[in-house]
Amino acid sequence: MKGFQLIATGAGIPSRVVTNDDLSRIVDTSDEWITTRTGIKQRRFCAEGEDGGSLSIAAARQALENSGLDPAQIGCVICATIAGRYLSPSNACLIQMELGLPQDIPVLDLNAACSGFVYATAAARGLLEGCGSDSRPYALIVGCEQLSVLMDMTDRSTCVLFGDAAGAAIFRLCDTPFAVDLGARGDMAITVPKGGPIQMDGSAVFRFAVDALPRSLHAVLEKTNQTLDDLDWVVCHQANSRIIDHCVKKLKADPAKFYKNMDRYGNTSAASVPVALHELAEQGRLQPGMHVACVGFGGGLTWGGMAFTVGETLNAHRAEQR
Repeated sequence: MKGFQLIATGAGIPSRVVTNDDLSRIVDTSDEWITTRTGIKQRRFCAEGEDGGSLSIAAARQALENSGLDPAQIGCVICATIAGRYLSPSNACLIQMELGLPQDIPVLDLNAACSGFVYATAAARGLLEGCGSDSRPYALIVGCEQLSVLMDMTDRSTCVLFGDAAGAAIFRLCDTPFAVDLGARGDMAITVPKGGPIQMDGSAVFRFAVDALPRSLHAVLEKTNQTLDDLDWVVCHQANSRIIDHCVKKLKADPAKFYKNMDRYGNTSAASVPVALHELAEQGRLQPGMHVACVGFGGGLTWGGMAFTVGETLNAHRAEQR
């Protein structure tokens, strides 16, 4: 079985910034209360003319441009989301249409909530191998959410947590180390009825997350014969800084390896991991040859971990243009 290597990233970030102080004028909360419990200082909501579909297209377009690939080289498209613009067509089909991607490739949306990007990456590798990938070994994978339309803005236990965003990545099949760990435990701790609102048992989700995150991370490291010391970055779902801090302590790991950006975006579900990867790449902190692990956890309850290497062409096309 071939490996899977990251070669490009992109992001679609809404223009509307919503701070904790902004929310304190809507519900009984404060910047201090939100920050100390979650690490979140602000989040982004879609403004007029923006939605989950436009964010996913923007992220995908940027990843494709950063890769330097021709659209005809893309072998599959998967968009992880719980909040697509339509029930049908899928966000992935909108991306295919707008970017002029080939018609004879698999294109679909996938719902695994906050684990969605990891699930989608694993599914994309399987599709490329199953459909024959000699001429098109590249997968375009997007995580996109517009959670602002699914929240009860009078519920301070949830409305302070979530934001809108999209992140994208292009992976290629190659002979490099790759491992994935996927799982689910059917549970109603997080529910999103059709049309919302998001409902969550915060304590139950915290207990689940601090167990699933280190367990899934250990699983992919074991499969790749690596240790935490071998990793350059660990990119976790950006749900809550306390979850990541708890796991870092439990793992006796170097906290500097665990990237965080929930202070600026909040919990963006399936978008959080690819947005974080894109930030690292744009900052020059994600370099070719690096070893990375990503872990998602969330509604379902689902979890997913993966370990991979960074390719030589990471965002090289964009760097040349700059």
